[in-house]
Amino acid sequence: MSRASSAAARFTGRRAVEERPRGGLLSEVVLDDGRAVMVKHADVPDAVRAEAAGLRWLADAGTVAVPEVHGHDTRWLVTARVPEGRASTESAARFGRDLAALHATGAPAFGAPPPGGPTEAFIGLAPLRNVPGTEWPRWYAEHRVLPYVRLAVDDGTVSAAEAGIVEKALDRLPGLAGPAEPPARLHGDLWTGNVLWGPDGAAWLIDPAAHGGHRETDLAMLHLFGAPRLDRILDGYQETAPLADGWRDRVTLHQLFPLLVHTALFGRGYAEQALAAARAQLAR
Repeated sequence: MSRASSAAARFTGRRAVEERPRGGLLSEVVLDDGRAVMVKHADVPDAVRAEAAGLRWLADAGTVAVPEVHGHDTRWLVTARVPEGRASTESAARFGRDLAALHATGAPAFGAPPPGGPTEAFIGLAPLRNVPGTEWPRWYAEHRVLPYVRLAVDDGTVSAAEAGIVEKALDRLPGLAGPAEPPARLHGDLWTGNVLWGPDGAAWLIDPAAHGGHRETDLAMLHLFGAPRLDRILDGYQETAPLADGWRDRVTLHQLFPLLVHTALFGRGYAEQALAAARAQLAR
């Protein structure tokens, strides 16, 4: 029995009968009762703890569907598998309404980790530090943008002069951020690949980097990586929790975070997009 199958059996109490590699460190394991589970391996212990805590925190909100966590240890995470489907016009609008409800359940502070989650968490393979703050502009600059600028400068992906462009945009952040909002309960890594659609069209959230943050950050990530039927998702969201005036102008402001994470992970192509986002904010 492989280590993935062994983990599936250990955390479900069922015998594993088939294993299907899904690429990277992810496997689908079929159990002897016919159910399939997803088994993820991580080399960093806190990555597993952060993801498990994030899934449970999102599930506790009772809004958007989240796969059940069957169990985890320091290296292995076993969750239910989401059956495959596709988005419809109505299900996209329903996801928007449910996402608004998820955000509205709130968080204790900007940067607050999920209960039981570590301070030193991850977004994909990049570090993500969850340090609570009370003022979103200052917290966003210090803990969601500047750490990745420094990483990019250190590895030579971004020059010091280019980093200065981002820093100038951050200097103007209090005037660019829009009206103050309370901390929202964020998925935190809401690109389209982390939104699955079940057979009934219902949306499911996977692979969170959950924390307390600004709700427009989740929406900006959906914009950045092209969620299906995005207009209908936004319609549903606005019906439930209208966004503050000027939110479209702030999309690239919130995209600085994921773009710089991707710069740190994948290189120069994303750096160019991050610099364009910073310049767009300076031009406002």
